Order: sequence, then structure tokens, then C-alpha cells
Amino acid sequence: MARLRYVKTLDQVKQARETNPEFLNSTVQSIRCRYETDPDLLRAVVPKPLEVTTDPEMCVTFSHVAMHITPELTIEIGSGIFGVTVTYDGVEGIYLVTMPMTTEQAVVPGRETFGEPKKIAQIEFEKSGDTVGCTISRMGIPYLAVKGTIGADTGARSFTEHGYCYKALPACEKTRDFDVDPILVRLDWKHDQSAVHPVEGELVLTESPFDPVADLPVRRITRMEYEVGQTESNGQVLRTVPGEWLLPFLHQRYDDPGNPGIEVATS
Repeated sequence: MARLRYVKTLDQVKQARETNPEFLNSTVQSIRCRYETDPDLLRAVVPKPLEVTTDPEMCVTFSHVAMHITPELTIEIGSGIFGVTVTYDGVEGIYLVTMPMTTEQAVVPGRETFGEPKKIAQIEFEKSGDTVGCTISRMGIPYLAVKGTIGADTGARSFTEHGYCYKALPACEKTRDFDVDPILVRLDWKHDQSAVHPVEGELVLTESPFDPVADLPVRRITRMEYEVGQTESNGQVLRTVPGEWLLPFLHQRYDDPGNPGIEVATS
């Protein structure tokens, strides 16, 4: 009897869904940063129907993630989050502008399942004694970096954090923008952290035509922490949105070095 691995039984599909890395426990080391930038820039980078919070901030997280696929198999990746504090229907979260990841296995499920704006990147996460740092690079450009000194452990904590993103299918035909209306998705990240340390350090955003995070410059760092623990992720569909709400932002998921951007009057 021959074996054909391009097809599964429905029972095998069900089993694969239950072991999808997006839904499994993981052990995570993270450097979590929040910073202030010009509020006019924050408002301009967020698509409807999301709204920036009353005191909006940029959220940047650098992580080394060990995903526990089975008791015998653990996959280690680097990951990043670059987003804005927003709210929708009374629930605060982070609008995900871009999410660099080190492996195709981390990029593809998140993009296809939830619409996460993931891209493959090089991520170097290092901890030595009380010094911790991370650098994220794409196309040979180290565009996002953090480094600092770890303080005393402030204790364990558990909480649920939310992320917002859009699941969209760009149209096959040139006469349309989308095959179907985009979907607004809310992610649920359940964090169970065994240690949390304040960090004194710096966050550096470097110019890149492929990943223009430097367009949202750091004015003041309001929070920087090093965390160790576990994270479990899941998500849910909230609603569809008109395609024209998302279209001006969709290109940021792809490399667009010729993009001139928009002019924003800043205060």
C-alpha cells in the first residue's frame, strides 16, 4: 500500500487542529516596552473601527519562544510585536502593526488563521547575567533593537492581553480590492509569568524602507520589563469591515520600499 501525505483523513485533520502551535502552551522570555510618540501619528496608523486609547502608547515586545508541540518536541523561535494601544467595544488591546518572526512555521499559521501581520525576520535575543537585549533585522537592516539592565524580580503575575488584527483576502481580479469583506479578529493571550523584572535601557528604531517603524519615533519610554513565563493564545472573529477601511493599511503586510506614505500634521 502506498502512502500519500498530501491528503489526510478527517480524524487526522481534527488531531492536527488540536496540536496547532498557535493554540499550545509555550515558555517565553520577553522584553516588553511601551513608549510615547506623537498622538497624531498613533491615530493615523490605526484603521477603523478600532480607536486609540485615551492615553495611547506604542507597544513593542521582543521574545524568545519555546513552543511545546509534544512532550518530546519543542520548537524555539524569535518573535516580535510592534503595535498601538487601542480599544474596540470597550475591550482594550494592541493593534498589531507588524509582527516579525524567525520561521515560516510561525508566520504561516498566524497569518492564515488570524490575519496576523507576520513577516520572516532575523531575531537575536540575548541574556547574560543582568544584561538583556534583542535585535530584529530584515533585508540586512537591524531596524528594531533594545538593550538594558535587569532589576530585581517583582514577583509572578497572570493576566490576559488582547491583540487586534484583520484577516483579509486580496482580490484575484484587478477590478476589485478584496474577494470578501475583511474580518476584524481579536486575539486572546493568556500570560502566566513566573518572574517579572524592571529594565533600565534604550529602545532603538532604525530607518528601513521595508519596515518603517522609525516613522513612529520614541519620545519617552514609559515601561520596560523582562518577563519569563508561559503564554497560551487563541482568537475570535468580531465582525466584518468595509474593504475601504483596511485598504490604505494593507500594504504594510508586504515589503513596499517605494511607498511614499502620507503627510500627518503633528502637534
